[in-house]
Amino acid sequence: MDALDMQLALGRATGLTARQLQHALAMLATAPCAQSAPSAPSAQCAPADSPLPALFRQCRSSLEALGLGAGAIGALLAPDRARIEADRRRVSRECICLVDAAGAQYPPQLAQTAGAPAVLYVKGDAGCLSAPQLAMVGSRSPTLPGQRTARAFASRLSAAGLTITSGLAVGIDAASHAGALDAGGATIAVLGGGIDTIFPREHRALAERIGAQGALVSQYPPGTPPIRANFPRRNRIISGLALGTLVVEAGQRSGSLITARLALEQRRRLFAIPGSIQNPLARGCHALIRSGAVLVESADQILHELKFRSMKQCLKEPASESGMPVVDAFRLDKDYKILLDALGFEPASLDALVQRTGFPSQSVASMLLFLELEDVVGLHSGGRYLRL
Repeated sequence: MDALDMQLALGRATGLTARQLQHALAMLATAPCAQSAPSAPSAQCAPADSPLPALFRQCRSSLEALGLGAGAIGALLAPDRARIEADRRRVSRECICLVDAAGAQYPPQLAQTAGAPAVLYVKGDAGCLSAPQLAMVGSRSPTLPGQRTARAFASRLSAAGLTITSGLAVGIDAASHAGALDAGGATIAVLGGGIDTIFPREHRALAERIGAQGALVSQYPPGTPPIRANFPRRNRIISGLALGTLVVEAGQRSGSLITARLALEQRRRLFAIPGSIQNPLARGCHALIRSGAVLVESADQILHELKFRSMKQCLKEPASESGMPVVDAFRLDKDYKILLDALGFEPASLDALVQRTGFPSQSVASMLLFLELEDVVGLHSGGRYLRL
């Protein structure tokens, strides 16, 4: 077995964590006389500085003394050669590299967390896993302003030098990845299945962009389907990689709240963006704020809270304090400003705006169309309009 075969074997070791692997190797380093297994696999191809061969040379009693579980011991004593060979072909075909907790490339932020996997599968730049990161999560069915906010925050924070980490899901996740890509920054997508089984399928093109400008990461071997039980474990990696987690929009039972809870357990900073009390997708964020999450209204507040010093210039496009593009208000005449004031920041129907402004319905419809083309307002569900 060479070094890659050993990593692949460990990647299939059920229940093996980063801490267990590091602890076992540390104990072996101080106990050079540990008993070897008589039929230990050859490690002639492993790098001279790799600590893994010593682990594969141990007998069952030694491995048990190191505190390893049955799954890890089985993988070390009797590696499944056929499965390892199949995994090897897959990682080669998909250009996937493996990062184990014994190596220098394993992300230090994640290594500090309980339950971190012993092996990560990475497609893209494995080096960005150790970069300062902010996790961004939220609803899979966000409002249009929520998507815009996530994209703008991600773009601003990425431009400041933070790597944006999320889960490639539809909604806020996708908007966050896109915002980082817009700014030319790095972004990391943590998957709930194997890297060769992108989910959802419509995000394959987005995944390709992320792999080229950041990294796709999974704790699951290639070919693993994205089943429901995998995603809570995936969430632990999202929050564990990052300095903090930002929740943009989340309902009271949103899966994003799992990531938020994990961030608190991992003693990471938690941020939440407030919303309207009429918006059900703001209730999860409001609950987090009541529980101690930092209320943020601008990307710069997050940089300040993290004591993160910007390493890049700000976005070239004029931006407001929130990180959202500034509306060029001087181009709008008095009637347009009256209409925008009447619209406020809550969804409103055409009839409601006619009643609030006193303008003819045809005039309001014409102005709304112009504002929509100018990206100042957007069409919401039920034919209502939203100020962006």
